[in-house]
Amino acid sequence: MVTAPRAAPDVLIVGGGIAGMACALRLSQAGAKVTLLETRKKLGGRATSFKDVRSDRWLDNCQHVVLGCCTNYLDLLERLGAREKIIWHTSQFWLESGGRMSVVERGPLPVPAHFSASFLRAAFLSPGEKFQIARACSRIMRVDRRDHAAQTFAEFLKDTGQTPRVIERFWAPVVVSACNLDCARVSASSALHVFQEGFLAARSAADIGVPGVPLLDLYERAESIIAAAGGRVVLGAGVETLDETSATTTDGERFHAAAVVCAVPVERVRRIVSPDVQARDDRFARLDAFTHSPILGVHLTFDRPVLPDLPGRTGQPIPHAVLVERSTQWIFRKDDPGCYVHAVISAADDWVDLTEAQIGDRVLTDLRACSPRAQDATLVGVRAVKEKLATFAPVPGLEDSRPEPAGPSRLVLAGDYTNTGWPATMEGATRSGYAAAAAVLGTAPEQSLVPSLPVAPLGRLLGLKSA
Repeated sequence: MVTAPRAAPDVLIVGGGIAGMACALRLSQAGAKVTLLETRKKLGGRATSFKDVRSDRWLDNCQHVVLGCCTNYLDLLERLGAREKIIWHTSQFWLESGGRMSVVERGPLPVPAHFSASFLRAAFLSPGEKFQIARACSRIMRVDRRDHAAQTFAEFLKDTGQTPRVIERFWAPVVVSACNLDCARVSASSALHVFQEGFLAARSAADIGVPGVPLLDLYERAESIIAAAGGRVVLGAGVETLDETSATTTDGERFHAAAVVCAVPVERVRRIVSPDVQARDDRFARLDAFTHSPILGVHLTFDRPVLPDLPGRTGQPIPHAVLVERSTQWIFRKDDPGCYVHAVISAADDWVDLTEAQIGDRVLTDLRACSPRAQDATLVGVRAVKEKLATFAPVPGLEDSRPEPAGPSRLVLAGDYTNTGWPATMEGATRSGYAAAAAVLGTAPEQSLVPSLPVAPLGRLLGLKSA
């Protein structure tokens, strides 16, 4: 049964990250007058940029990417008029120690066999290891990932006969980057989601989109869209207490509205929501189950290009690379010649206590091991950005603690930690914001969410189901 929407009320949204912005835009475009409060002086939350005083550059906190399967985040960018600011790549470049490069890219075969030809050519895996992976993918095609929420992905892989070497060289780089947790700790259901939705369902699902501008520039139209609907964005407004009809800031200002959405990170929710609301709503007690996993973003500038060229294209460096069996998982080229790169270390527990110089040395060692061009390059600048609370940790059993947007109280929740079915990603955050908007309007969540990419015909025949 389709629920008849209520008239759009005045809405107060606390938190200007992806979830809060997504909620605000959907409500504004539905006719609601929104007041969006954000503690910082800019929007974006953990997916934003800052002006680095050392280099005078705008730097992203960490390199964020969007995949072709992220239908709701791409919809958000469309609403912001920023979708054309994403640069798309259909190839993945895997660099081994010594510099050997494998290119994994989609080919003409039908999905889910579209990566088969390049995968068979990939040099970083032996024929036997490729057979192991193919056997695991065959099983992944057919499982209901919800049945594996209580085990780790490492346990799932062991059950399919994956050796430690193939886990380290293939499965781990993908899972750690997508879920921000290693295979031995991440819930199998979260990791299976990555492969089912991101690699096996649709031809464009694994396409990699990298913002061609600082993340902050993607959101530059958000304020004007909200204002055009009669709302406003209030930056620098730290909220101290929050209930079902109001929020009070740290400087004593109070905001009222007919509906309130809490869109702050999960670790802040119980600190600001009033005890009275928490006592009447069992969603909040479950939030104590959440822990975090850190991410490290490292900006490095060299005196010369440090990445290898695209195959057959002299002078055109690869746009990004997976570093095989290195603790630095990904490197992204940030300028045309490839003198400025951004390294990403997910699940960075072993890195967060290091000094910036130590971090730079570690990344440099990894980069020089995998790219001969970097061996004679001089590192002229390094800027490490530590996000100790970057994402929630999707450990086994956590899915049962992820709350719905609406509950016994009238306070609506939005954030990537809510029950989106996705790991802690920009897609998950957007989905939560859209679902929260539906809760405010009294409509079913699916009326606000953009459907996932449809499963290709051969995939359906083989038993793969969409989320």
